Amino acid sequence: MSTTTLPAYDDVVARYEPVIGLETHVELGTNTKMFCGCPTDFGGEPNTRVCPVCLGLPGSLPVANKAAIEATIRIGLALNCSIASWCRFARKNYFYPDMPKNFQISQYDEPLCVDGYLDVEVGGELVRIGIERVHLEEDTGKTLHVGGATGRIHGATESLVDYNRAGIPLVEIVTKPVPGTGALAPEVARAYVTELRDVIRSLGVSDVRMEEGSLRCDVNTSLNLPGQEWGTRTETKNVNSLRSVERAVRSEMLRQASVLDAGGRITQETRHFHEDTGDTTPGRSKETATDYRYFPEPDLVPLAPDAAWVAELKAALPELPRLHRRRLQEQWGLSDADMQSVLNAGAVELIEATVAAGATPAAARKWWLGELSRRANETGVELADVGATPAQVAELQGLVDAGKLNDKLARSVLEGVVAGEGSPTEIMTARGLEVVSDTGALTAAVDEAIAANPDIAEKIRSGKVAAAGALVGAVMKTTRGQADAKTVRELILSRLGA
Repeated sequence: MSTTTLPAYDDVVARYEPVIGLETHVELGTNTKMFCGCPTDFGGEPNTRVCPVCLGLPGSLPVANKAAIEATIRIGLALNCSIASWCRFARKNYFYPDMPKNFQISQYDEPLCVDGYLDVEVGGELVRIGIERVHLEEDTGKTLHVGGATGRIHGATESLVDYNRAGIPLVEIVTKPVPGTGALAPEVARAYVTELRDVIRSLGVSDVRMEEGSLRCDVNTSLNLPGQEWGTRTETKNVNSLRSVERAVRSEMLRQASVLDAGGRITQETRHFHEDTGDTTPGRSKETATDYRYFPEPDLVPLAPDAAWVAELKAALPELPRLHRRRLQEQWGLSDADMQSVLNAGAVELIEATVAAGATPAAARKWWLGELSRRANETGVELADVGATPAQVAELQGLVDAGKLNDKLARSVLEGVVAGEGSPTEIMTARGLEVVSDTGALTAAVDEAIAANPDIAEKIRSGKVAAAGALVGAVMKTTRGQADAKTVRELILSRLGA
């Protein structure tokens, strides 16, 4: 459908009420796969990290990964869930080329964690997102469609399957339907996935990198008229960035409103999100639970987490990100708006680490939200990948505080840091950028500036001390910005008897 036929967003939210829901898959960072001993490292030559178990070969038997079970329980506890005292794995039967057994070991009606919530802040308001379930399963392999223009199966000449990912522990986190968010629905969806990512990262159970597929999100969206039953939902699959989560909700709200306005009906189906256009296109009709023919996995014993073990895991949970951020905001003395800027830049952890390395909060924030954010935006990379570490930024600021660099020279040193030339001290020395504060070395430059500007020198002699700024500027130009401005000013006033 052409985007020109879509209604305005403000008009849609004035007439319809959206209901959203999110299904998030998290690959756990265990050393081995869920039911076998194959390694889980990202990348590698296709089909080299496989064995009879994860390939589903006849006669092979799975054994559950205790570390994955523990990580799932910790995620559930961090999301305020109840942990089951007894649950089972189930077989979810369906055929896909990247599913070697033709079934997935998952959980169905007896998940490990249920009935939790996660609070997120949107527009200065706290929104509570209900968590339906957190369950553990195994990931599928990966299919690569080649020979076409889109990377999808349509138009491809052949499809290749890599089973390295098959069997990696995968946690699925399913929210309850989230009504009542109105125009903020897309922002709430993004805020939830962002907060969820931060929670999981704080637990140390996954690197939650959306660009590598260790965090994947399916976005459910429906519209209904005020006071009426919730509408038919669609599920936009495998949205792979935080920005796209927000765009996918907005896109589906506009598309569904257009269909409903024309008297049409929404079909319950999966849809694909297109990064380039921001649109969604149909996938397949959504299966129901009966289509998967679930039954208990006969090769695995039930799980019965010991209550004392669960209590021990709960007691050892780290401070959750939202509370941690609030504490940092108070320590750093930031307003809500300033802290939001730090959050928007993805700089909380970077600033915190820079402060821990010796910089003041103000200095750390200046570098990360200033020069380094600008460079990240110009090069299109995440701030953490810009090329400077918190320790290097703290060292750079230390050189400024010690009077060895001024801000201009420090920016030049930072260029070298980002380019990988070494530490700030090494770059300062190699490039000869250290501030010159030795009076003997600066006297000649000061005398030269005085001689070249007799009218300004006369003003200073007559008591107009403010005019010294022009001579300071001349000396700084002569010394390529390396002179210590304070020392230069003192020399000028001394030489002119002011």
